[in-house]
This record gives sequence, structure tokens and C-alpha cells, in this order.
Amino acid sequence: MQQVMLKVAGLVKRYGDFLAVDHVSFEVYRGEIFGLLGPNGAGKTTTIRHVMDIITPDEGEVMVMGSPPGKTRERIGYLPEERGLYRDLKVLETLEYLGELKGMKRSAAHDSALRWLKMVDLDDRADEKVSTLSRGMQQKLQFIATLVHHPDLLILDEPFQGLDPVNVELIKTLIRDLQAMGKTIVLSAHQMNLVEAICERIFLINKGKGVLYGPLDEIKRRHAHQQIRLRTSTPLNGIELPGVLDIHQRDGIYLLTLADDTDPQSVLPSLLERSISIDTFEVATAPLQEIFVSIVQQEDPT
Repeated sequence: MQQVMLKVAGLVKRYGDFLAVDHVSFEVYRGEIFGLLGPNGAGKTTTIRHVMDIITPDEGEVMVMGSPPGKTRERIGYLPEERGLYRDLKVLETLEYLGELKGMKRSAAHDSALRWLKMVDLDDRADEKVSTLSRGMQQKLQFIATLVHHPDLLILDEPFQGLDPVNVELIKTLIRDLQAMGKTIVLSAHQMNLVEAICERIFLINKGKGVLYGPLDEIKRRHAHQQIRLRTSTPLNGIELPGVLDIHQRDGIYLLTLADDTDPQSVLPSLLERSISIDTFEVATAPLQEIFVSIVQQEDPT
């Protein structure tokens, strides 16, 4: 039986007449990377603030590692969407101070900080002020500040924000490494391709309500049409093919969205009959981004 690290049950939060979180429920298991997704204003950050004991619910409960929020604070690493660092402190001093706030001895915080700085290529900036770092460097510093005290549960709100592609890959690798160490990660991010690459299960919230929850592969099987990715020099504009719901072009590749009962291989003869040249023909499932957009539009057709 999987150990539940985070349990949110029937969570409700109101601000006057505005219902920010509407009976939200989900569980996060030990050692998994869990995606908490939703458009802006959907209720993600409000939910996270309950987990961090920043606000209290009007109804429902949150249990963190079997205890109410607040009693396990030192075992959680939190990267908030609204970043905040002590700009006049030196990089190493900042990490040491934050480690001590989480109950570490100064010497242990020092050693941990140096180890993490080296892992993100900031060890040569340890004695420089935070204010001298670039935005991307500050983002990496903020990320490892959540790790310096060796937390069991990580709450990462938009961890890829402000990073270039090289550092996005670095953070992705670190997240996978943390999972391999046995850490549990809750990831909230707008970049659906990154979520799809590293999350095993997801919870999609929209207008304060949960609309999708479960293993990512099962969600894709339930909600995603199969697609054919076709590279061809023959224009497909205006063409109709049996069993194909939609054809559109993206980055030089045609995406053919299939009806649920269409065998992808049955489309191939129709293409050849129309003398369409075929350079590549690949069968794939629609990406999480398309499922996300489709679900949100169904919930809010306006």
C-alpha cells in the first residue's frame, strides 16, 4: 500500500462571495512527482497555501505526512511563485540562514549549501551578494533554498519560471534526482510539455473545482484522441480523409486527429490513393497541452 504524504479532503475556501476552492480532494504518494495544474486563478496557489499552513480552510482538511499543516513545516521545502531573496546577503549566507530557520545547525547548513551550489554551478558565486546574480541565477538559488534542509516533501510553484532552456533541463534533472533520493514532489507549472515529461499523476483544477485526477497515462487514454504526425511535401489544406476529425500544421508537420474508432493504419491507404507523398508517418497521442485546453474550454465555453 502506498504511503500518503499529502491528503487534501473536501477543501473549501471562500473570500466573501468568491469561492476560491470548491471541495477539492486529492492525495500525493511518497516518492512521486505529482502535477497540480490549472489556468491562472484556478485555485492552485490557494490550495498550496493551505498545505503550507499560510491560510486555514473554511471546510475540509489537509494532512501533511499524517499531521495537520504546521506540525511538519521543517520537513517541507516550498518554492513560492512570488520569489523573495535577501538581496544584500551573500549567496552562501542566504542558504545558511534559511537552513537555520528550518532547524539546521550552522555547520550542517553550510555543508549542505555548498553541495547544492556546486550542483547548480553557483559555487563560484558563493561569496557574492544575491543582488549581483542574474535573474536565472537567482531562480536557481531560490530553487536550492527549498532543498538545503533536506525536506521530505517539496512544493514547487512554477520552478521553471525565468529559466533558459539549458537551466530548464538542469532543474528537470534535479527534480528526477530528488525523486530517486525518495523525495516527494508536488509540481505546479504552466509548461505542459515539462509536466508531461516528469509527472506520473496529475490533478487539474479549474474555477476552484477538480476536473481531472489520476495517472497521466490513464488520463491521456481517456481524454486524448490519437494523432498521426505526418511529414509531407504535399499540401493537405482542405483535404478530407475517412476517420480524420481535423488536420492542422505545426512546425512543418501535419497533425491528423483521429476519431476514437479509427485505426491509424487505415488512414495510410487513403493518403496513398490521393498521391500524397509521405516522408514520415508516426502514431501518437495528443499532448497534455491539448487535453488541458480542451477540458478548460468545456468548463468555460465563453
